[in-house]
Amino acid sequence: MEMDEACRVLPFQLQFDKPLASQVKIAEWNPEKDLLAMVSDDSKILLHRFNWQRLWTITPGKCVTSLCWRPDGKAIAVGLDDGTLSLYDVENGKLLRSLKSHCAAIICLNWEEDSHLITDDHYHTSKYEDRTSRFFPPAPKIPRMPGLVSGDNGFMDDGDDSFEELSNSSHQRFNVLCSGDKDGNICFSIFGIFPIGKTNIHNLTFPTSSDGAKSSKRLLNACIHKVALSKDLCRLIVMCSGDLVEVVDDLGVIHMAGHNANGLHCLALNTAIFWNRKNELHQVAQQASNIEDLTEVVRASLSVMSRQWSDAMHTFKEKFNSLSTLITDHGLDSSPQEEFLGLLGGARTSPPVHQFLVSTLGEVGVKRISKVLCGAGKELQRIVLEHLQPAVEVIGFRMGELRGLSRWRARYHGIGLDEPLISNATEKAGMLLVQVERFMRVLSSVLQQYSNFFNWLLKCIKLLMSEPSDQLLPYNSELVIIFLKFLYEQDPVKQLLEISETDYDVEIDLETAERIKELVQFGGFSDTEYLRRTLAKEFQQLELSFKEAFQMPFTTISRKILCEDLLPLFPLPSLPNASSMTRISTSISYYEDSSRASSSHYTGQHQVIDYISFQVPDESFSDIEKCICIVRGFMHDADSLKKGYSSLEAVLLRVPVDYQCIDLSLYKDSQIVLLLNKATNTSESAGDGCMIILQASDLPYVSISRSAYIDVWRLQELKDSAACLHIGDEKTRTIPHCVIAPLAVSASRGVACVFAARKRALVYILEEDEDEVSDAE
Repeated sequence: MEMDEACRVLPFQLQFDKPLASQVKIAEWNPEKDLLAMVSDDSKILLHRFNWQRLWTITPGKCVTSLCWRPDGKAIAVGLDDGTLSLYDVENGKLLRSLKSHCAAIICLNWEEDSHLITDDHYHTSKYEDRTSRFFPPAPKIPRMPGLVSGDNGFMDDGDDSFEELSNSSHQRFNVLCSGDKDGNICFSIFGIFPIGKTNIHNLTFPTSSDGAKSSKRLLNACIHKVALSKDLCRLIVMCSGDLVEVVDDLGVIHMAGHNANGLHCLALNTAIFWNRKNELHQVAQQASNIEDLTEVVRASLSVMSRQWSDAMHTFKEKFNSLSTLITDHGLDSSPQEEFLGLLGGARTSPPVHQFLVSTLGEVGVKRISKVLCGAGKELQRIVLEHLQPAVEVIGFRMGELRGLSRWRARYHGIGLDEPLISNATEKAGMLLVQVERFMRVLSSVLQQYSNFFNWLLKCIKLLMSEPSDQLLPYNSELVIIFLKFLYEQDPVKQLLEISETDYDVEIDLETAERIKELVQFGGFSDTEYLRRTLAKEFQQLELSFKEAFQMPFTTISRKILCEDLLPLFPLPSLPNASSMTRISTSISYYEDSSRASSSHYTGQHQVIDYISFQVPDESFSDIEKCICIVRGFMHDADSLKKGYSSLEAVLLRVPVDYQCIDLSLYKDSQIVLLLNKATNTSESAGDGCMIILQASDLPYVSISRSAYIDVWRLQELKDSAACLHIGDEKTRTIPHCVIAPLAVSASRGVACVFAARKRALVYILEEDEDEVSDAE
């Protein structure tokens, strides 16, 4: 019995106290596993197990500004200061995908999945089946590009099978990744890979009325600091700093809205489109994301083929260009083709041709060049058959699936799936497949003619050297003439593979052109000029058609993301930048709230209540010092105001005079975890810290009055009812170090990681009843 009591996990039990090589600026626990991701001051990303075993370290090469986990814990999203959003595999740290979704530093990320099973209109559970596997083998992978380091093309190494699983949206619940940057842009992407919407808080207006005059409020110079999607994906809470200005509609006049309009504000955005249309969005994103993967396979295949063929042709031209030099040196006014035709016709061999064939080139040289060029041609054929053609075929099938969906206008027109644009993209996919088949015919013909030309050269060299040539392969004199006339100085394979600076049109005969026009009359396609385009140009057209087709849902969804409410939190003495705002601790979370649940089980809306907590800077109000504020019910308040009352509540929590709040985090069951430092008169590192858990829902909340004037700082209404934090009365753990931000808390695992000023990391078990955390994952 005593042994069982000793083995029980105690509240705030310290599990580890480990040294750090450098300070940590971002830390997040995996939502499903005992893994902690950290970002150091030098922007290295480290992944540790709960027992502090390091799994991997990666260096993105740029400053990391934000980080969050995919809801299933299998991938990590990283925001960089140049606006790049990168996804990494949790198993090995390899880059899965890299997207340039922003033009400024990504300050915050939030990845939320729908907690409800997807149902149809009759509330039957629906599961999306990817029908592609019925008709096609597994999707082709990106061909290996010589000299390319894994991840340089924005995708994982083709040798890792985990990429297919992680990128396959059919294995995931419907989820949305939200990212905000310092310029006020908020981007949304389904599964973290398919962009589906974007809004800028500078363009959002908040209607008000003042003395009967029409006016509205708008934020300028805004910087986003935190975003949080609700669990039903219906609302997005945004915390941002900026200037609140007033726009008079009639005159277009802009002026400051309040006495001090610069401050931290809270916005409530309506993102119900994600809930209302999640079935349609899930299916479109599933097809589109797979099409994007296959498009990358096509792009990489064309790039590899172009490089390999160019290298082979460089070897050919480098050797045969010396014949032109020999002709000039001998004072002859002829071309290499004319010299070779003379040799083929039985004329006397000229000195430069004799010297070139016998001395410069030789039998060994012909065989080497033939091996290089024909080997490159066979490699191109292999890439087409194993990568390029299968990818184009599956793209055509998936576009056909989307085309079928686009014709269901009642369901899919509302999310921007435009039938003409999808049909155009489907036609382009078919045209590309035709171009691939033509390329294979051209490549086969070119390889045949080069092989025939090299056989003839070997025969000539043997005859010039008076050696027997009976063992050599035969050649076709007519094909040699065609080669010298059309291929010796031209490269039709290169012309099909590369985008030229000048528009290059493939010549087609009149009979073929007339047949194409006749086929158009039967329907199925309308483009009569596709055979005049090269393979590379056709792929470029395909990408443009995809961009247009998928831009329409992006634009449609973006227009339906609207701002419902704005709540000014506290003023700031001067316009802060993103780095200064990180010193103000904030946290947003959602909890189940049965009292506010909707009467319909299937609407999914208003079944959770939001809690917004933040530290109030001492300089914001002269009469409010060392306070933490918790606001709840903000996202419901817009609906409540329409009914004539306010449901918004808030409480101020005063921190003891001899303590300072370092960071805070909302925890499960409406709890909040506070990280404090005890103030001392000595150096900063000499003080002790403490960690406190308190029940946020039990605090004495006060209803906040709301009016048409949204530019008033409402926190001053709470100063007389502020609650005092009594450390001795709460669940407290003393930390023998001066602590610093960030505080990393895992609600699913019941653990917290605290960082000390002296480069140490301390991991604590938060609750007595929490299941014992496993060391082996």
